[in-house]
Amino acid sequence: MSTPTPAVILSTFVNKHVCVITSDGRSVLGTLRGFDQLSSIILDNSSERVISPEGVETVPLGLFVIKGDNVAVLGEVDTSLDERVHWSSTKGETLKPVVH
Repeated sequence: MSTPTPAVILSTFVNKHVCVITSDGRSVLGTLRGFDQLSSIILDNSSERVISPEGVETVPLGLFVIKGDNVAVLGEVDTSLDERVHWSSTKGETLKPVVH
C-alpha cells in the first residue's frame, strides 16, 4: 500500500472547519478552501485563537493564507465540541515555536 501524497490528504479537508498549528506556535481556525502544490493553504472565515496564562483571545483574520512550510499540524475541528468549551474561562501556556 502506497503512502498518500500531501495533496490527497489535504483534499479530504477541503470545505471543512480545521485548526492549523503553525511552526511559530500560532493556532488558526477556519474553513479550508484550497491548497497548492507546496501545501500552502487558504482558510476562509478564519481566526487566530491565542491561548495564554491570562486567558483566550480570538482574533478575526478573514481570508488567510498560510505557507506550506509554516504548517506544523492540520486537523478537522469538531465544531459541536468546540462550541461547548468555555473559552472565556480557559487559560494555558503559549505554544513554543518548532525548533529544527
